[in-house]
Amino acid sequence: MKNSSYGEVVNESIKKKSGSKRSFDNPRNAPYIFLMPALIFFLLFTGYPIVYSFILSLQQSEGNVTTFAGLDNYIRLFQDPIFYESLSNTLIILVLQVPIMLFFALILAVLMNSTMLKAKGFFRVAYFSPAVASLVSAAVIFLLLLNPDYGLINYLLSFIGIDKIGWLNHPVWAKISIVLVMIWRWTGYNMVILLAGMQNISNDLYEAARIDGAGKVRQFFSITIPQLKPVILFTAIVSTIGTLQLFDEPYNLTGGGPVNATTTITMYLYQNAFEYFDFEYASAIAYVVVVLIALLSFIQFKLAGDDE
Repeated sequence: MKNSSYGEVVNESIKKKSGSKRSFDNPRNAPYIFLMPALIFFLLFTGYPIVYSFILSLQQSEGNVTTFAGLDNYIRLFQDPIFYESLSNTLIILVLQVPIMLFFALILAVLMNSTMLKAKGFFRVAYFSPAVASLVSAAVIFLLLLNPDYGLINYLLSFIGIDKIGWLNHPVWAKISIVLVMIWRWTGYNMVILLAGMQNISNDLYEAARIDGAGKVRQFFSITIPQLKPVILFTAIVSTIGTLQLFDEPYNLTGGGPVNATTTITMYLYQNAFEYFDFEYASAIAYVVVVLIALLSFIQFKLAGDDE
């Protein structure tokens, strides 16, 4: 009876607080109060820059005078040959790098998931470690490896009679060098995601397939790949977004050269914003990149047949 009376008193108190229009600190508002700091930081550091950069992309500055320019920055962008060149470089690297990287990541994930492999922990750490390595140290290592005159790779190629390759000085080989570095850096990262997806596939499916006489190859294509479809789609979209935002590797290895051969769209945005201080034009480039990412992600969803 005492407990019942106490509960009624508490409920009555809560009802009074909830019913009061002036009281904000009641249980009904508690979730909003706890979420408020995160919401404020999101609006301050994410929402405001998004809106302000769009407004900036519609303006032009001359000296200290800023005027509304409408779509002039976007018109200028689509008449800019360097923009097309940087966009072309980015798409070439994307088409080469993402499929090859995901293929190797899938093969490695299958090997890491095999019961026959020993020392799995060592191999998982070894393959994942490039993703957490310092980019500056990685760039220094690859600058030494790919140096045309005294790099280790050209030295090894000389043993089989291949002439020196200008890995970082030739327009084509410079792109291939960027692709190789990105594959080295991000294959292990995607391998871990795919491996986690594989380990969530029920063993009952494989057991039923074995009873029906399906071999390992048939199990891979009939069970593993279909079950991994959402994970593969996720890694493909994340890798596509990462490649469209590519900046660090070409900036550290080639500086965008030779003759803009490895200048990516994000590097071109950086040059306009922080070297030429044309923030309005850089904002227009940023919004074109956003539209491009959304378009490619939509295409990938459609190609994968995932409407959700």
